[in-house]
Amino acid sequence: MVSPAVSVVGNGVLSPRVASFSSRGPSLLLPGILKPDITAPGVNILAAVRGSYVFYSGTSMACPHVSAVTAMLKSVHPQWSPAMIKSAIVTTASVTDRFGMPIQAEAVPRKLADPFDFGGGHIDPNRAVDPGLVYDIDAREYNKFFNCTLGYLGGCESYYLNLNLPSIAVPDLKDRVMLRRTVTNIGPAEATYHLVVEAPAGIDVSVEPSVINFTQSTSKSVTFMVTFTTRQRVQGGYTFGSLTWSDGSTHSVRIPIAVRNVIQDFVADTS
Repeated sequence: MVSPAVSVVGNGVLSPRVASFSSRGPSLLLPGILKPDITAPGVNILAAVRGSYVFYSGTSMACPHVSAVTAMLKSVHPQWSPAMIKSAIVTTASVTDRFGMPIQAEAVPRKLADPFDFGGGHIDPNRAVDPGLVYDIDAREYNKFFNCTLGYLGGCESYYLNLNLPSIAVPDLKDRVMLRRTVTNIGPAEATYHLVVEAPAGIDVSVEPSVINFTQSTSKSVTFMVTFTTRQRVQGGYTFGSLTWSDGSTHSVRIPIAVRNVIQDFVADTS
């Protein structure tokens, strides 16, 4: 039952869950860019049609939810860039369902959703309004990235790894990889954030610095370095984790991680 003021959901409904038809990662074109970014309501959504209402499912239902949240954030924070809005949405997303349990992914019985199922998690508009920190991207960095996709630049792997996205994907970790991210404080001027690391299985993760202090006299942006080191020499699949900056009270800024151990690159001879 839906009214202008109240939504009533059955107590036994396990939600949210990632639908079986939802597209999954990794990106085949650019595995160094973690996809998807986010999930949103997209199953049995009450939608208006000419002269009536119907229930629809699909990306066409999820996309309007994210578009509406984006418009809301832009109205509340008109100075925010598109990258800041994306960061706010991804880093504040929920990874638990309405019962406080990890979100599950349909199609595989009792599979817990991972970043290739839901990106940063399920969209949370209320938290996105006040994310505390954001991962912003300068337009020039986007230009470098796009030129790489067109094959105009060398050393593109570095651009993929260091593009300041609110996520990290390392598709070919042979030994050790170091990359950087920059966070910008848009919350209280006086704030201290501590890092919480959930390391992917078989991977050592070190971050420097692991504590960030913001004051009235310091810069609003801080760059930190992340080093991934493999603990096992195997040709493996992806494992997942997260980095979360927490101020201990209001803000918890989480980005997903996907890493794959690779011993060597395999090239198919098609001649």
